[in-house]
Amino acid sequence: MPTSVMPTSADAQRWAAGLEDLMARLDPRFGRIEPRRRARAYVRGLLAPLERKNGWHLAEAAGDATPDGVQDFLARAHWDAEAVRDDLRAYVVEHFGAPGAVFVLDETGFVKKGTKSVGVQRQYSGTAGRIDNCQVGVFLAYASRHGYAFLDRALYLPESWAADPERRAAAGVPGAVAFTTKPKLGRAMLARALAAGLPGAWVTADTVYGSDSTLRRWCEAHALAYVLAVTSEQHLARRPVAEWIAEVPPAAWQRLSAGDGAKGPRLYDWAYVPYRGAPAGWRAGLLARRALTKRAPTKPAEIAYYLTQAPEGTTVQELVRVAGTRWVVEAAFEAAKGEVGLDQYEVRGWTGWHRHVTLALLAHAYLAVTRAAAGGGKRRRGPRRSPRGPPAAHGAGSPSALVAPRVGSSSRRRARARMVHLAPATPAARAPVALATACAHR
Repeated sequence: MPTSVMPTSADAQRWAAGLEDLMARLDPRFGRIEPRRRARAYVRGLLAPLERKNGWHLAEAAGDATPDGVQDFLARAHWDAEAVRDDLRAYVVEHFGAPGAVFVLDETGFVKKGTKSVGVQRQYSGTAGRIDNCQVGVFLAYASRHGYAFLDRALYLPESWAADPERRAAAGVPGAVAFTTKPKLGRAMLARALAAGLPGAWVTADTVYGSDSTLRRWCEAHALAYVLAVTSEQHLARRPVAEWIAEVPPAAWQRLSAGDGAKGPRLYDWAYVPYRGAPAGWRAGLLARRALTKRAPTKPAEIAYYLTQAPEGTTVQELVRVAGTRWVVEAAFEAAKGEVGLDQYEVRGWTGWHRHVTLALLAHAYLAVTRAAAGGGKRRRGPRRSPRGPPAAHGAGSPSALVAPRVGSSSRRRARARMVHLAPATPAARAPVALATACAHR
């Protein structure tokens, strides 16, 4: 692990100037001076070493006696969170944009009490790992060799909410918002990214999105290569994918790294089976990932399945790299929740949720960009984890600890944890193998 270096005053000044430049971009989105000041104070509060990033703590950080001003800024002030989202997207691509970048779709849960928060109901939360009373947000992230950050977000509105006029009105859900599946929300975010001209070559996502045939067809129509996870029951040519992989000979499996994790390279055994149906110049296939076993297993090793479509000549190693890129979103969620209060909001309405989440993603992107620049282009291993959970925020070497104003001292966490480093992609454990030679189609 590289030795950490204590930042200098010049570093702090440079980071502060970078934050000021970013916030200056947003000034036209707020019009009047008061919401501009509120926006700056809000983002600085999200970056500050506060114990919590809720209304009371952010108000205290801004010098307010009550959270009324913060709540008004999130719920009633005149500004457009969608326009700020566009600025976030432009900022991320300016620093991380690359032609071979990967768009990553994923979701996260926000556990809540009660029934008033918009979109809340008992539903599966990947964050909790169980069915819980929560809201679910769908997110689009962007990952390239330069770094990664979020581009877009959408609150999932369950059918029970979409069909309830009284609850919709109480939460301020716009009339034009109808029930929309998570894959469709993801397609809309991808469409916005492409319409904005973002460079990128790949899409990856888990089974919620990969199992949606409309999303796969959409990617194909827009010439986006993909590595999309599917369940074992997904059918190819009227046969479950699990049956296809069961027929792969042992010699066809190869051990490859899907990138670095907290404990080093993520090594798995991988197999690839091509299948017909791709347009000229492209190759479709089924990719499988098998967990390693240290001793003779008492049950078959866990296998994950991916449908892929990529340009001719793409290697299995490249497909594995793209599949592993989805895991950077886990680190990004962890950092956004642990460092900039993504999940610490106390708003209940539609407008407040989108405003808070957008500004939290902006703060997270600023940290990602600042850390990438502070690293001098040197890639480091993935996020350091606290022994008891997510990475502690705002350590002595963290840009957020030095850039954020000296506010809310009574509520600051006196943590000494180091900053979360961006996770690199590591070389595979074996040499590249062309898809055409990986395994012959039966």
